[in-house]
Amino acid sequence: MKPSPDQDARYLEAVAEHGGALQRLARATEANAERRRDLLQDMHVALWRSFASYDGRCSVRTWVYRVAHNVAASHVDRERRSRAPLVTLEEITDLPSAQSVSAEVEESEAVAKLNAIIRQLGPPDRQIITLYLEGLDAKSIAEITGLSAGAIATRVSRLKTQLARMFQEHANV
Repeated sequence: MKPSPDQDARYLEAVAEHGGALQRLARATEANAERRRDLLQDMHVALWRSFASYDGRCSVRTWVYRVAHNVAASHVDRERRSRAPLVTLEEITDLPSAQSVSAEVEESEAVAKLNAIIRQLGPPDRQIITLYLEGLDAKSIAEITGLSAGAIATRVSRLKTQLARMFQEHANV
């Protein structure tokens, strides 16, 4: 099957605009660098393929996130079946602590710590909070996940509280 020029152009435009978001989603989903590269490659392949059937009924941004969300969810399911069960947030003990060094290093460690905590969430919550951190509103996240905007808003509120508490607990360790 030969790709249409329109499919290639849409893909290239989408990656130019949303490629960083795909990388952040992969980073929030997968801790292992090698498996994260595979996940990111899977996202790109799925996105390219998906533009063969893109009909413009939603924005390109929503389309990109929906495709990436589905690939990430499938990845998590595959990893869960092939590995030990996910650890609960309460079981996290060995997160790196922020050191009194430059602000850049502290921010990098804080982001790494937050990503480590997010990776411990169940797949639906991980996807919701990752999309929220990408700057999407409840309505957009609802379109991507298939949940209602009200359910998304409630979950985001609860997740922010839970993550803030867990982040603070591990900062005090």
